Amino acid sequence: MELSFSPSSSLRIPHRNIPFPHTTIPTKPTTKSHHSLLECHPRLPSLRLYTHTACSIPASTRQHTRNSIRACTQVGAAGSDPVLNKVLDFKDACWRFLRPHTIRGTTLGSTALVARALIENSHLIKWSLLLKAFSGLFALLCGNGYIVGINQIYDVRIDKVNKPYLPIAAGDLSVQSAWFLVIFFAVTGLLIVGLNFGPFITSLYSLGLFLGTIYSVPPFRMKRFPVAAFLIIATVRGFLLNFGVYYATRAALGLTFEWSSPVAFITTFVTMFALVIAITKDLPDVEGDRKYQISTFATKLGVRNIAFLGSGLLLVNYVASVLAAIYMPQAFNRSLMIPFHAILALILIFQVWVLEQANYTKEAISGFYRFIWNLFYAEYIIFPFI
Repeated sequence: MELSFSPSSSLRIPHRNIPFPHTTIPTKPTTKSHHSLLECHPRLPSLRLYTHTACSIPASTRQHTRNSIRACTQVGAAGSDPVLNKVLDFKDACWRFLRPHTIRGTTLGSTALVARALIENSHLIKWSLLLKAFSGLFALLCGNGYIVGINQIYDVRIDKVNKPYLPIAAGDLSVQSAWFLVIFFAVTGLLIVGLNFGPFITSLYSLGLFLGTIYSVPPFRMKRFPVAAFLIIATVRGFLLNFGVYYATRAALGLTFEWSSPVAFITTFVTMFALVIAITKDLPDVEGDRKYQISTFATKLGVRNIAFLGSGLLLVNYVASVLAAIYMPQAFNRSLMIPFHAILALILIFQVWVLEQANYTKEAISGFYRFIWNLFYAEYIIFPFI
């Protein structure tokens, strides 16, 4: 589930012979992803760099481009070792399969909540809890990998239109390998949680996996229904993650659960934010969703209306944050919370203006969606200090 950034430019290569002293350049790319990335220059058959007149790299594939360039560099350094080449290719495909922007969100969110619980109870910190904390984070990443992975397995046809850089759609990862990975993630995550965090947290974790499954898998495939889809995303990335991590951390410290004002704030804030992610994640995908009759708010109401709706909800979040700091000075760090959220609100307004000026091109929409994720990360980064 989709429960993360670069200026546009083109590389110009003059059409003349270019010497490459003491350099041997391979003449055949090793993977499909490399072939799709490096494919245009007539005088550089092995690199096939894009020229200004022949090709350009669309914004939706920039992250894939950077990953593929990195993989190509590693392959070149590896020489002609086919085994090492396959390992590097598989590693690159697995990383894209995990959807790195969601990995960052899960990691930042869980780390921020653990940090907050420890700040509130610093006298109970024990180094022996460090291993348990890392095992919990790994279990969360396994759950994240299962949910985004199962979605890609059942969305291959749509992703070939909307997200052709994803590994299954690009042919860099087989469906069989993807199934192996998602089964591994689900089983490993459940084992870690069940052995370390007790029945209540295990039930919450299982609920998250179940919701992620019915979101993507037929005959349920709840992603077809806009309201059900955004409620699932908001529940998993908003409530379950924040409540579950904070509950588990307090239990590990030997404390019973109780809400603190900052934790209640971040849970409410992120649940609302997850609603925004749920409705704006489909903005770059309108073409494929319409082709395969996936009903989303973007296909029903239009890209511009959804961009304004999502931005409006985020502004409500930021205004509420400022008001909470003003009226609850004993609970929040006003000197940080007020200016921080006011600045983010102004930056959001500016980005909406930029999107409007760009006339909602696919490149501009993809950039706007990445910006929303950056706002999401920023909230977790500041959370332990509010």
